[in-house]
This record gives sequence, structure tokens and C-alpha cells, in this order.
Amino acid sequence: MTMGLVLSTVLTTALTIWLTLGLYTQREADQSRQNILAAARQSALNFTSLDYRHYGRDSANVLASATGDFKKQFTAQTKQLTELVAQNKSVSEGQVLEAGIVRSDEDSARVLVVADSKVTNTAVPQGEARAYRLQLDLVHRDGRWLTSDVEFVG
Repeated sequence: MTMGLVLSTVLTTALTIWLTLGLYTQREADQSRQNILAAARQSALNFTSLDYRHYGRDSANVLASATGDFKKQFTAQTKQLTELVAQNKSVSEGQVLEAGIVRSDEDSARVLVVADSKVTNTAVPQGEARAYRLQLDLVHRDGRWLTSDVEFVG
């Protein structure tokens, strides 16, 4: 009888530890997915929300969450974009509608983002709606998810 009780206690303890570790791993994975989605949403929002009146700040927001080729390309185009946006008095008010992870691991992720924006400028002062379907590649660096590539997709 005592051996049965000991065995039962050991099995119950082992099962409890196994379930607790499984829950911890699941929570960690859920938190990682949420961090990836939050970073992708913010990056897409920054990318689709630009205002000629404070383009320096807006482009800095894009660059703050960028890395790699995307950061190099955006930086290289900043001067030209600043002039173009100011000349056309462009304002784009972005809104992220949906985001979903295509794939992810500890160091990288690919996220598809659906965003809309209302764009006003000298050509369309009343504004026009634009829809964006973006594929963002992210990398995990120094505890943050950064956008390394942005592509417009179907």
C-alpha cells in the first residue's frame, strides 16, 4: 500500500512538472508571436503614416524600427522623399487592419500586413483611400524585432 502511494505521488508530481513546463513553453511562444505582430503592426503603421509638416520625425520613426537593406534603402531615399513630400504637401494617415505571421523562429519572422491609408496632397486635396498589402521580414536584434525588408504584395 505504501509503495503504491509513493508511486502515485511520484507520477502525480512528474505529470504536474511536465504540464507546468508545457504551459510555460506555450506562454513563451504566445508572447513571442505577440511581440512579432506588435512590431510588424507598428512598422507598417509608421511606413503608411507620413506627414510633410513633420516628415523628419515620421521618417525617423520608420528608421527606428528598421535594419539591414530596408534601413539602407529608406535612408538613401530620405532626402529625395523629404523634398517630394514637402513639394506635394503629402499626408498619409495609415491604419493597420490585419496582420498574420507566415513563419517565425527565434531570430526572424515574415508577417503579412493589410493596411489602409487616406492620402491627401496637392493632386487630391480631398483625399483618396489606398490599400496596402505588405510582406514584412523582421529580425530579432538586441531584444527587439526590427524590419529588414518590406515588399508590396498582391
